[in-house]
Amino acid sequence: MASWLTPYWPAPKSVGAAITTREGGCSKAPFDSNNLALHVADSEADVIANRESIVENLGLPEQPLWLEQVHGTEVVYTPRIMGNATATLAPAADASYTDKAGRACVVMTADCLPVLFCNQQGTQVAAAHAGWRGLCNGVLRNTVATFNRSDKVMAYLGPAIGPVAFEVGAEVLQAFIEQAQNLQQVQAIKAAFVPAKEGEYFADLYALARAELASCGIKAVYGGDCCTFSDSARFYSYRREAKTGRMASLIWLKNSQ
Repeated sequence: MASWLTPYWPAPKSVGAAITTREGGCSKAPFDSNNLALHVADSEADVIANRESIVENLGLPEQPLWLEQVHGTEVVYTPRIMGNATATLAPAADASYTDKAGRACVVMTADCLPVLFCNQQGTQVAAAHAGWRGLCNGVLRNTVATFNRSDKVMAYLGPAIGPVAFEVGAEVLQAFIEQAQNLQQVQAIKAAFVPAKEGEYFADLYALARAELASCGIKAVYGGDCCTFSDSARFYSYRREAKTGRMASLIWLKNSQ
């Protein structure tokens, strides 16, 4: 049976959310065992079986909108894509949102940061895939922009590579500084990069996401306490082993009964 984590956050009762682990599927090594990605050279039949299992066990009425993630900033409206019979089943985008019950949003990760969103009214949800490039260039900002300005929005930071394992070059720090919205964000960005060896830093994706969300006016941010690189029992990690699977972070509005 597929295994998943349930985010601990004060989301409205109308919001469902889950983050899968690598346990409980049928994929063989090195994708063992609950790989949800079709693009990593795993058995297509095994991936489809894993996807069907998670949908069934979560009680979703249909498959979510799986994206072709490209480390960009495009955000798509899930009902528009799923309601278009001529549209591709996997649009090139790194985030999606919906205000329709049963239409789940999902992103896949294996070190990159998955971020789930909902408003306090419980009428809209969204999911974003935030690798450092997408995070730097505005994928979270673009996702927040899909909510009404009057909405009070909260975010949940799912499992990502931790700050003691994510080593990057000085050009990554510079890229974030160049995209900062204000001096306060610049200061938060600098604090998120700890010097490693010469010209290298350990970057804290969670801190960078919080700084970006704060610049968007979002203070209700939860999660952000896992490390995919160090927890091999529960999580896939591309940096730990390049040939590996992907977890899925899902969020949806429940059908009212």
